[in-house]
Amino acid sequence: MSAIELGYDGKVAIITGAGGGLGRQHALLMASRGALVVVNDLGGALDGSGSDKGAAQKVVDEIVALGGEAVADTNSVSTPEGGAAIVAGAVKAFGRVDIVINNAGILRDKSFHNMDPSLMNPVFDVHLKGAFHVTQPAFVLMREQGYGRIVSTSSAAGIFGNFGQTNYGAAKMGLVGFTRVLAVEGAKYNIKANAIAPLALTRMTEALFSGAMAEKLQPEKISPIVAYLAHEANRCISCSRRLSGKWRGVQRWWWSCCTRVHCRDRGIPQPKPDDGRCARQLCTNP
Repeated sequence: MSAIELGYDGKVAIITGAGGGLGRQHALLMASRGALVVVNDLGGALDGSGSDKGAAQKVVDEIVALGGEAVADTNSVSTPEGGAAIVAGAVKAFGRVDIVINNAGILRDKSFHNMDPSLMNPVFDVHLKGAFHVTQPAFVLMREQGYGRIVSTSSAAGIFGNFGQTNYGAAKMGLVGFTRVLAVEGAKYNIKANAIAPLALTRMTEALFSGAMAEKLQPEKISPIVAYLAHEANRCISCSRRLSGKWRGVQRWWWSCCTRVHCRDRGIPQPKPDDGRCARQLCTNP
């Protein structure tokens, strides 16, 4: 099935952190294909402070103006009560929940020797615990209806490491384990869980990229694969995908001498966990 054929008529999608950047693009694309979207965003600053209820509503207004259907939600993902309220709001507005895209995020960067709980805990609360808080009540509903799609946003900061981001990197890699277990537990209920590790121009990265590079990393270039992973046609069970504007690949972890394998999804034979060879030898594009 090609991207142009994907439709979501009647499917209800919760997208956290959808007031801008990647989340906004996910919401616009899926709504344009008929999804009923809950646009969740607290509207806080990059470090998570403050709030602006208008951020989510602006995206809803965009969707409605284009003929779609959406509601705004400004609950915080950082508490169990907030996560439950987001899911309850989706059910109240649309009657069910089919898709959860965990995209909300903040940054509180600091080199490790200067890291303290005030910098660590809020990042864990939003990225890792936030995914738990929203997905768990939605997962209960998905089990009951025998269908669900979950996409969580990891990061290269966890996969490869990035200076000053021990808190962020740890939270993002936690989402990989979270995704793996959800895929196992959800399999018999037709619930598929996947994670992406995107590289895109958002407010988190806008200071790093400019010019031609920035053009290549527009967030709307990431959303099509997220849309596929959130679609009923998706056959991917617990893949972690490293994404940028020009490159898409499947990321797998193996018990071999290479712990990070980067292969294009071209049907390349994958090493078995007990294969003693370097897994990179089997990849055409490491």
